[in-house]
Amino acid sequence: MDEMTDTDPRAREVWLDLLRKMRPEERLAQALRLSEMALRVSEAGVRLAYPRASEREVFLRAAARRLTREQMIGAYGWDPESDVQPG
Repeated sequence: MDEMTDTDPRAREVWLDLLRKMRPEERLAQALRLSEMALRVSEAGVRLAYPRASEREVFLRAAARRLTREQMIGAYGWDPESDVQPG
């Protein structure tokens, strides 16, 4: 686990032990909560960058942070590289 070099090894072991003791559905629920939090943080960043954005624009710009340009065009009909405002 070299990616966690900023974490004290003892703290990491406590964290891993807590994860190991969780039931699968608890781990899934935790993962879903973290995913939801990441989405909200992304949307908050869009709101800071585009304070006058509609909820639809916030949604599209946040989605464009996770999807490729081609996926955005295919799924939502909006090119995030264009000057056209989404919505």
